[in-house]
Order: sequence, then C-alpha cells, then structure tokens
Amino acid sequence: MPFKQLRFSELLILSLRSFRTNPQRSLLTIMGMSIGIATVLLLVSLGYGLQYILIGKLMTTEDSLITMEIAYPTESNITIKAPYLETLKGYQDVAEISPVAEFPGEISSKGTSKLLINTEIIEPSYFRLAGILPNIGKPIENDQGTVVSNQTLTALGLDTSELSLGKMFNLKVFYQDNQNNISEEANSLKELSLQGVISDNTMPPTAIIVANSLSKNPPFYSKVLVKAKNVNVLETLRDKMISEGFLVSAKIDLVTQARKITNIITIILGVFGITALIVSAIGMFNTMLVGFLERIYEVGILKSLGATDGDVRNLFLVESSIMGFLGGAGGVAIGFGIGKLFNFLISALATRFGGKPIDLFLTPYWFVLVIMVFSVFIGLISGWWPAHRAAGLSPKEAFTKR
Repeated sequence: MPFKQLRFSELLILSLRSFRTNPQRSLLTIMGMSIGIATVLLLVSLGYGLQYILIGKLMTTEDSLITMEIAYPTESNITIKAPYLETLKGYQDVAEISPVAEFPGEISSKGTSKLLINTEIIEPSYFRLAGILPNIGKPIENDQGTVVSNQTLTALGLDTSELSLGKMFNLKVFYQDNQNNISEEANSLKELSLQGVISDNTMPPTAIIVANSLSKNPPFYSKVLVKAKNVNVLETLRDKMISEGFLVSAKIDLVTQARKITNIITIILGVFGITALIVSAIGMFNTMLVGFLERIYEVGILKSLGATDGDVRNLFLVESSIMGFLGGAGGVAIGFGIGKLFNFLISALATRFGGKPIDLFLTPYWFVLVIMVFSVFIGLISGWWPAHRAAGLSPKEAFTKR
C-alpha cells in the first residue's frame, strides 16, 4: 500500500513533537530569536519616534504641508494689494489664500503702560495654513480675541503662563503708506480678550488679530499664505510664484529634509538591530542542524514507510517556521513592552519638569506585520539546509549513520 502524502495537520503534529522532546532547547532558541526581533523593533521604533517628534514640530496642521508663504523682497519696496488677491484666488492650482498685513500698534492693559508692538492682521484660516498654534491657549475664535507673543506679556510686566488667558487689552493699529509713514489710526480696539500665547523668545512683541475686528481693511499686505490644491501641483505653483518676483518658502521643503535625515537614522538603527537578528538566526540554524542529526533514525523510518522527500523537507520547514513565528511574536511582545515602559518613564520625567508627554518609541502597525512575516522567513531560511539534508537521505543512509 503506497504511503499517503502527509497533510499539513499531520506535519504540524510531528513538528510540535520536537518541542515536547526538547522543550528547554526549543525555548532558549525561541528566546534568542525574540531578543533579536525585540532589538530590531526597539531601534526602528526609536527612529520612527524621532521622526514623528521632529516632523511634528515642523508640521502642526495637515494643510500647512501644502501651503507656501509668498512675499516680495524687502529691498523691492513692493507690497501686495487687494486686487492681486482676487487674481491669486483665480489661479487654477490655488485652493485657498490667507493674506497677512503687518503694521505698528500700541497695546495696553489695566495697570500697565502703553507698549509699541508689531500687529499682524490675519484671516481666521491663518493658524491652520501657517501651521502655527499657540503654545498656551488656543487660536483666535472671534473678532474680540487676540494671540500675543510671550515677549509682549513680558514687556507689559504680565504673567506669561495660562494665568494671563482671558485678560483684556486695549489695542490701537496704525496704517502706513508704502514709504512706511504713519498715515492714520485704523481702529481702537477695547476689551480685546487674550486667547493664546506663542512662546517663542525670538518673536518680537507682537499681537495677532483678525481683520474683521478693524473698521478699515489694510491698505496692503506684507505676505500671503497660498495653499495648493494638492501636493502634486505644489512645485508648479511655487515656480509660478517665483516667476512673478516673490520670495517663496514652503514647509514641505523643511519636512522633506527632516524626513531624509530621520530616515537615515532609522536605517542605521535598523542595521544594528538586524545584526542582532542575524546572530539569533545563526542560533536557530544550529538548533535545527542538531535536531536533524538527532532525528536521522526517525527520518529513516519515515522514508521506509514511504514518506517522500517533500514530506521530510516540509516536516523540518514547518518546525523551523513555527519556531520563527513564536520568536517573532515573543520579540514583538518584548519590544512593545520595553517601548511602552520607556515612553511612560520619559513622559513622567518630562511632565515633572513642566514639559509635555513624549512618545520616543513609536511602532507603525504595518511594521509589526512585516516583522512577523520576516520572522517566519528567517525560520524558513534557518531550517532550509537541515530540511534539504534530511530530504536527501535514503533509509539505508539513515540507519547506517545512526
């Protein structure tokens, strides 16, 4: 009666037999594989965490990635007038614009002296397109609100923390002509509520208000935020703006450079991790080779009963695949656990010193899937040579070698 080809379930049962006969050796091999996988996971997660932190600082809103800032060179003494804004809106690749006007102003609060400041007159979309968010508080939500720099509060002798939020200010804005001569007082704003503070020590005393809070529109604008319809037309739109004499800056350039740097860091960290994984794979190969030498007689019996070369080969490959899978699962569990522990400790330390929680180790879910598939692949590679040797044995050779 010819030997029936082994089904997968039968191969699985026979493969698990080695785990029962040599549990200690199998466990140590799986642990070694798990440590290698955990090392790869941790180092790559560190690279992604650094990338997320760095790019997150540059790109606080999604729209800011496809938004560019255009302005004429200062030495040209050319300003952007309202009619040009209508022309800009009509460009095919332009999805949205947000003009920004800058004029001198005078701010004061109850119990403080008057302070000369720079006033930025914006549209409500400014914060979203610029990717600038107050470090304390929130963006302007109505015509009676303002966001100021921390230098403004410091110069007025006010607290630069959340305690100042909601404080009322009086503000005067002075429009100028193209020669920077003050021509008129645009408006006197009273009871202007502080809604946010930008904690940037390089930013001069500045107050940001929305244009609707003034009775007169600005006579000209210093810069315009231009959002492209999508990232594919951003380069074309930038070239068009440059051809019209504008200086153009786009956050996507900074983000691209930052991503290149962090990708290199991630690759370097991954190489160190893969080195540890190779050492683990060598250990698994050794285990599979020793297992083959110990089971030569068993192979001979299977061959005598009619098992094909493919059955014997598959038996060893299934065993090594299971070992690789368990090593990958253990490595993911260890890597995730250590990463979460480090994130908790670092966040607790940062919060204690007045900072914000930080996730230094960040693991993409797709990478977990890749690493599990890779673990099984490593198992297959480690078991291939012992499987090939076992498949090539004849019953006579197996019994003789025993």
